Amino acid sequence: MAASQNPKLSKIFSFLLKKECIVAVYIILAIVAGLKQYQHHSYNNYLIFKYVYYHTLDLQNLFDNYPEYGDSNHYGPVFSIFIAPFALLPDGLGMILWNVANVAILLWGIFSLPISINKRSIIAWICAHEALTALFSFQFNIALTGLIMLSFSYLVKQKEIQSAFFIAIGTLIKLYGIVGLAFFFFSRNKVKFIIAGVVALCVLFALPMLLSSPSFVVQSYADWYHSLVHKNSTNASLTSFQDISIMGMARRISGDVSLSNTPFLLGGLLLFGLPYLRINQFKYLAFRLMLLASTLIFTVIFSSGSESPTYIIAFAGVAIWFIVQQKPKNKWILALFIFAFVLTSLSPTDIFPSDIKEFIRLYSLKALPCVVIWLTIIFQMMKEDFESYLIADK
Repeated sequence: MAASQNPKLSKIFSFLLKKECIVAVYIILAIVAGLKQYQHHSYNNYLIFKYVYYHTLDLQNLFDNYPEYGDSNHYGPVFSIFIAPFALLPDGLGMILWNVANVAILLWGIFSLPISINKRSIIAWICAHEALTALFSFQFNIALTGLIMLSFSYLVKQKEIQSAFFIAIGTLIKLYGIVGLAFFFFSRNKVKFIIAGVVALCVLFALPMLLSSPSFVVQSYADWYHSLVHKNSTNASLTSFQDISIMGMARRISGDVSLSNTPFLLGGLLLFGLPYLRINQFKYLAFRLMLLASTLIFTVIFSSGSESPTYIIAFAGVAIWFIVQQKPKNKWILALFIFAFVLTSLSPTDIFPSDIKEFIRLYSLKALPCVVIWLTIIFQMMKEDFESYLIADK
């Protein structure tokens, strides 16, 4: 029986779609994930983040390996400012509040989208499991997903200053944030947007100097560049937990680790740019949302640094793509969405036997559904007339 014909089911669905319910669920997920990892002493990522603040204070290289944690930091110097309030707290409390802050920004981004509240709520529910995966790793990618959405929403609402600020924050913390520039052509006041972006970049560039010194910050940005170049060169491994991308699939399926990223990136950029030729579609909200979905997925599937928790970014794109569909009951659309939910979102869980999980990881197959959906988005953006799409903005 349909929910609309069953008063009890209707009430349940209505409750689950309430913003307050979703916020409560996400906060619970953030707290539970933080507590679990704290109790199991499994929070290396958080320690990396925390010590960005302390190493900035001590004028120590932000990208060296230190005995306090394994691996190394790959976030920009301005991150020291944003992690400071959490780093000053006891670890247990700091990491829980860090998770809560991340989901707060993600939900801010989702609920800023210019679509109906029910559609926004469904997007949040679709993203919940992937967000939980990222929460166990204390990933900033959760907040970054929200920042990319916020840069889109504020630009669409002609609030160029706020949009530019969100792009600048995302870019100077983790370079992925620069993809917010994909929405540039939706701005009516492009000069204002450019000026706001330059000002925001300058302010954020200088902000860490409050904790250190101008020369340290300048050197840190140079060190950051070298650290990212080195990281990119080490991502292309046939057995690493990274490179869950279209390039990673090609390298691992072929067994040729020497395959270059360049042809994939050039081909991807060409396909990504094709929909910009349809200038007459720019005015339609559905077309703009499809570009947002394309951008979120593109950011991940064409990055050799993508790992399982990074897919909160791509899966938000999958959710937006699914919600925008004019005919979501289309068998192809439903099959693709289910394929993505099962293989991309659920494959790291215990639902899958360990042998199958390892097979999926070794061949970067978590990326496959997102690649297929991204190609579908490009096809739809090139073929369809989005005037007929009914996307409520209230």
